Amino acid sequence: MDEAISSLPTPALVDAITELAGHLNAAQARFLALLAELDRRNAWAEWGVRSCAHWLNWKCGLNLGAAREKIRVARALERLPRIAAAMAAGQLSYAKVRPMTRAADEATEEYFLQIALHGTAHHVERLARGFRRVKEAQELSREEQQQQRRCLSCWYDDDGSLLIRGRLPAEAGAALLKALQFAEESIPLPPKENVSAETFLERAPTAATRRADALRLIAEGHLAAAQQGNSGGDRTQIVVHVDAATLQRDEPGRCELDEGPAIAAETARRLACDASLVTIVENGDGEPLNVGRKTRTIPPALRRALQSRDQGCRFPGCTHTRFVDGHHLRHWAHGGETKLGNLVSLCRFHHRLVHEGRIAVAVLDDGAVRFQRSGRRPIDSPLRDGSGQSDWLQLVAGNRARSIAITPRTAQTRWLGERMDYGTAVDHLLWLERQHAAIG
Repeated sequence: MDEAISSLPTPALVDAITELAGHLNAAQARFLALLAELDRRNAWAEWGVRSCAHWLNWKCGLNLGAAREKIRVARALERLPRIAAAMAAGQLSYAKVRPMTRAADEATEEYFLQIALHGTAHHVERLARGFRRVKEAQELSREEQQQQRRCLSCWYDDDGSLLIRGRLPAEAGAALLKALQFAEESIPLPPKENVSAETFLERAPTAATRRADALRLIAEGHLAAAQQGNSGGDRTQIVVHVDAATLQRDEPGRCELDEGPAIAAETARRLACDASLVTIVENGDGEPLNVGRKTRTIPPALRRALQSRDQGCRFPGCTHTRFVDGHHLRHWAHGGETKLGNLVSLCRFHHRLVHEGRIAVAVLDDGAVRFQRSGRRPIDSPLRDGSGQSDWLQLVAGNRARSIAITPRTAQTRWLGERMDYGTAVDHLLWLERQHAAIG
């Protein structure tokens, strides 16, 4: 035991604990503010991860559930400035702030704040839960109306595109939005690096465009899951017509989906990287001359060895162990062998990044796998080296360490033991919301 701590008088020990609690609250507030900004910028995508929660899981050691909750709270605090300011001043703990971000709004924020300052985390949690339950009860009649009015219509427009119009109950709508959100995370963003003015770059997709792409991914995922139940079916089936020279040497030539549009040769390589193959030799008119027998690029025994070695996606920080592909470090179309030393397991998201050229992967002499962004340092060490404790303190305090006056009483709850009337409190919250709606 630290002798300096063991020699402290009890009053000094208590003051040290409560004052440190205030500093922890302020640091947590700063952490959440930085996290909200990171998420707003989508800066986590620079590491090639699926979401900000995955970045926190990798870089900060939080499990995915806790990471997603931190991000939710961080973004919710942006619309609750009084609660955020009280936490930044060290007055509120994360345990108090978390439930308030689920129930408080512009109309009720000040009342929740006073309860949090004068009550315990249990008081806040119980009030927020009771308030939400009352509001949910008020919504039951509305939910019945939603169920009766649910509908979905689809029709083709003159240009051949499919138009969709519908009305979903809140629960079904929330499920759809959540599915769209997760699907959007697997859609790569266009590169933001500085390029020549002569280089064509795809315009950054709008939110509506990405949501449309996400809906397509959801449909494909459902169809793929249904096909998995078919006996003898492959995990991935592709039919691509491609000239051998185009596939092997990037020479101009035919490369298109069967009864579909043309695709890039690199897309064909990604699709064929881990799939069953049937080689068809055609004449100049596209008529088949010879059909080879079906082969699999990665035999079952080798796939088992690959799964045993990699235990899921090898990309740093990725936790995916299902739906992974065997990626050829040197593609078989370029003469690469289908052997364990030339294979690495990648999830679908990171497999796409590698084939798009956004991420390079190589096996070092000691067998370790290295990932890096093109022309940059390895992706597992993208941060600058720290320059000492003062930088850390500056980051935590945000240049405001001197302006935050935290004392042993800052973080202490002001509750004196009086009993709280939750029914009256919930009624008052409902009244505040009605008043706010009438004013607005």
